[in-house]
Amino acid sequence: MMEDFLQLITEVLEIEDRTITAEDHFKQFDEWDSLARLSLIASIDDQYNVIIDDQTFTKLETLQQLYDEIQGRI
Repeated sequence: MMEDFLQLITEVLEIEDRTITAEDHFKQFDEWDSLARLSLIASIDDQYNVIIDDQTFTKLETLQQLYDEIQGRI
């Protein structure tokens, strides 16, 4: 579910001061850095058993695109 996915993103990126939406460009978050990227990829693997390769991950911009990519691999 999208709500669970957004909660995962909020927790992994430690976002505390705002609500995120599917349309947000996650790489533009203040919390985004190389450690956040690795943490998010690992969390997606743990939560959904989906591994997103670096080339694919680089092309994704919004949380909706990331969610759709995960759903397409489940």
